[in-house]
Amino acid sequence: MKLFSSILPARRKKDAPISYEESRELARHPDVEERRRLAARTDVRPEILYFLAEDPSPVVRREIALNDAAPAHADVLLARDGDEEVRCELAQKIARLTPDLSDDAREQIRAMTVEALEILAQDELARVRQALAEAVKDVADAPHHVIQRLAGDAELAVAAPVLEFSPLLTDEDLLEIIESSTLSGAMTAISRRADVSGAVSDAIAQTRDERAVATLLANPSAQIREETLDWIVEGSREVETWQMPLAQRPQLPPRAARKLAEFVADQVLAMLHRREDLDADTAGLIDRAVRARIEVQSDAGDTPGSDETEEEGASAGAFRGAHISVDRGHTAEYVQKLYTRGELNEDTLDEQLGSGNRAFVVHALALMAGMPPSLVTRIVDARSAKAITSLAWKAGLRMRFAIKLQARLANVPPREILQAKDGVDYPMSEDDMTWQLDFYAG
Repeated sequence: MKLFSSILPARRKKDAPISYEESRELARHPDVEERRRLAARTDVRPEILYFLAEDPSPVVRREIALNDAAPAHADVLLARDGDEEVRCELAQKIARLTPDLSDDAREQIRAMTVEALEILAQDELARVRQALAEAVKDVADAPHHVIQRLAGDAELAVAAPVLEFSPLLTDEDLLEIIESSTLSGAMTAISRRADVSGAVSDAIAQTRDERAVATLLANPSAQIREETLDWIVEGSREVETWQMPLAQRPQLPPRAARKLAEFVADQVLAMLHRREDLDADTAGLIDRAVRARIEVQSDAGDTPGSDETEEEGASAGAFRGAHISVDRGHTAEYVQKLYTRGELNEDTLDEQLGSGNRAFVVHALALMAGMPPSLVTRIVDARSAKAITSLAWKAGLRMRFAIKLQARLANVPPREILQAKDGVDYPMSEDDMTWQLDFYAG
């Protein structure tokens, strides 16, 4: 995307051609709507548009902020406008301005455009700075110093888009931000960048930011040195959220895989067991670890004095190993028993969701929502925020738990997750949620 090359067509002329004298008269017309329509035109003289940039009505000034034909010095003026909507509209327009940079006479226009960007980047309202950051986050020829300022902003909503997407941020820029930033979430945004270098990965790992490191591990394009991976593997003994993304790394060194197999949770060990890229010795070691884990769980299920009956103990033992042995029949049976006893609730779901037991959660949601597991699986695999939210509603769960299901069961990207309305309510109407479920059922 080019900052100084047009990506959108100019706005259409809405009316018949207008003379200069007529436009001067309309610019002073007492009716705001007449002045607004004039401000939206692209076929009037620049001085008329500049005059309207100082109109007393913010409605008129917003049209000038949107108008590609407005002169650059009008943009500088509007960058300091008292109406935040005007400044937000201007911030978005600047990303698609079209001065001819090959013409030396246009250098002044470029300078004024950069000045307007600088003013907006320092706006007192985070909403205006956020609008600018979103507009220039992937612009290849934006002013580097403006991008640096936005990347170092104190508001995550402003800094994150640039930290994650801007191609202008060098490794030196990113390392400086990692070293100096105290903004929660900044490291995570950097961890999501395409092609994170080894040096930047090392710096993120050294911050010990739990979420940022987990995000880095889940980023298949991140370059992570083997020594750094070894350190993260050792740290995952205490930080369990690192274990699964480690097991899912596209290229996992055998040494790291063997070390993980010594202590990771069952579902992580199962993931290691399913990998097909490990050498024979490592695969054999992991296979033995899986068998040993199942034997231990089977012994625990047969312990005398248990409150469970023999049949229930066998079922529970199979369930505890379900995410290793993938015994779907036992899982469904165990979930049904919990449901019959009235013990299938958010707490139970949360525990199994946290352990990565997808089979349990799918069967539980199916029972609670009154639909077949195959339909629940179809909804989960679609990774649709609206569909998962609708499923949670049908199952009688709270919206706050629906957010967990979106993130941890369906792996919905963070920026697409539906949030609760007013902190607790479902953001969709019942008709909309019913339609979502009917769509996947059909």
